[in-house]
Amino acid sequence: MRPILTKQKHDRMLNQYETVFIVTPVLSDTQVKETVNKFKSVIADNGGEIVYEEDWGLKKLAYPINKKTTGFYYLVEFKANGELIDKLETQYRRDERIIRFLTFKMDKFAAEYAVKRRSNKSVEKKAEE
Repeated sequence: MRPILTKQKHDRMLNQYETVFIVTPVLSDTQVKETVNKFKSVIADNGGEIVYEEDWGLKKLAYPINKKTTGFYYLVEFKANGELIDKLETQYRRDERIIRFLTFKMDKFAAEYAVKRRSNKSVEKKAEE
């Protein structure tokens, strides 16, 4: 029989990940948002917790992919079990709207850097206002 896990123990078992995916540029803004929401729901429905997300917008690709030279970039930081990554990447591969994707497990230093980067961005936004 398995012991019942408390919330604290459960949180310690979750790893922090960062995924960046590129959506094809031929889609409208609403289609891009639908695509992003699909992958956010894949994370949430499989026990993941989204920590941060950032829309990088339309950017030029380093090299052409499927005869496309631009793509919509989107970043999502989340906490999840390792089993979720296989499910998420399978969904990326099946979706023809995704040109490329990269998911990696953040170590404690990468997670700390991400927190600093987010706080710097919020300070810059407040300075602009």
